[in-house]
Amino acid sequence: MKVMIRKASEGRFSAYVAKKDLEEPIVDMEKEGLWGGVVTLANGWRLALPDMAADTRLPVTVDARRLGE
Repeated sequence: MKVMIRKASEGRFSAYVAKKDLEEPIVDMEKEGLWGGVVTLANGWRLALPDMAADTRLPVTVDARRLGE
């Protein structure tokens, strides 16, 4: 699914899923650098993000995979 990742307040990140009209803060990251790991949104969704360079400019739209139901 297409997910837009952006930097929110105080160095935090948020994810926006257009097809679901859903924007949630990212509350947990598997990897410190965000990319190439699993992130957890405030609503409990877990998304696998693709590998990207650590200095990728935000906001950026990526192809993420939702894990579990």
